[in-house]
Amino acid sequence: MYSITKYEEKGISVEGVSTMLTGVTIVDFSRHLPGPICTMRLADLGAEVIEVETFPDNDHNRLTDYANGDSSETGGFYLRSHRNHKSISLNLRTEEGKTLAFALAKQADVVVESFRPGVLRHLGLDYDSLWAVHPAVIYCSVTGYGQSGELSQLGGHDLNVQAVSGLLSTIRDSEERPVVADVPITDFAVGLYASEQICAALVQRLRTGRGAYLDVASADLFSSWTGLHAIFAKYNEEKWNHSLRTGRVAYQVFETSDGHYVALAALEEKFWLNFCRAVGREDWEMLHQATITQHPDVYDELKALFLTRTQAEWSELGLEVDCCLTAVEELETWADSSYVTSREITYTLPFLEKKEPLAAKTQHRFQRDRKLPPWYTDHTHELLKRRLNITDEGLRRLQKQGVIPQAP
Repeated sequence: MYSITKYEEKGISVEGVSTMLTGVTIVDFSRHLPGPICTMRLADLGAEVIEVETFPDNDHNRLTDYANGDSSETGGFYLRSHRNHKSISLNLRTEEGKTLAFALAKQADVVVESFRPGVLRHLGLDYDSLWAVHPAVIYCSVTGYGQSGELSQLGGHDLNVQAVSGLLSTIRDSEERPVVADVPITDFAVGLYASEQICAALVQRLRTGRGAYLDVASADLFSSWTGLHAIFAKYNEEKWNHSLRTGRVAYQVFETSDGHYVALAALEEKFWLNFCRAVGREDWEMLHQATITQHPDVYDELKALFLTRTQAEWSELGLEVDCCLTAVEELETWADSSYVTSREITYTLPFLEKKEPLAAKTQHRFQRDRKLPPWYTDHTHELLKRRLNITDEGLRRLQKQGVIPQAP
């Protein structure tokens, strides 16, 4: 594996290795997944992210799955959406806590929040209040349904956004029922989209000196993705139903002889021809656009064919023959897959090293005692001293008043 220094010397940016945003400060008031995903991406690019936690009831206590008991900065939950963040805990129910939060935001290049519209206005931490003293600030609100419209005040999660945007209607099982994905697709995607918008705003500010307010909504993003498919469905319903929902035989997932799966995505004719010739079925060559409903016999033959070899054997064929054939990687073995290892993706994920799982008894103790999760590091005292020049005496006073927690 290349060292970080070697990457930087060559000017190469890879996942988690970059200094492109060094010097940019981000204050993050967001909760749940989309906001932290956004700021984590910016932290990976070199920005300093100060994550404002609610004190005394820290949100991570409620959201963390304690199944991974690794030490600080190696736990799975931390690495999923909080790596490289620095946490500061403030009691925003107190005037002093709100004042400290505002002072931090006033120093920031970027502020990110994910509350329902109006919540931060009530706390005096909204864009208008901050813009009055810091017009160059970039303020990003990440929500499910945006800052306006009839759904803006509704609560919602990833599944709701998939439903509202129309995405969920395009992912169906064999009985035409919408399928619930284990991966929170919209949460991850809108986090990436928000980070893109922030980077664009930083470029604009560099040119013009102006800040920006960014209203980033998950449902907006995914509605734009599904809009084209909605046009297909409305104006060409028969073709839509037969070619996409029912599915082409050349674009399916097949089970292999060892109980695993491979994905064949030979949409272009050249890939389908390469596959047919590689498996000795030239008689299928004219069926490039055939659907399962049109040729159920061919689909059944394909299923039987894939059951004659293991996943590894089909993967080898996919490497040898240009036909868009790849293994469906399982989470248990994902870290050892050829793509992940060849791209050195896991170097930012040290928790994938073989470690003993946290004992069930210890997990229950964590949940019962409501202690901070093992990966969590509080930077409140350090950040207040460095950013706001608060003295040790001042920190003790804030601690006594219940504004901040004790030093770690």
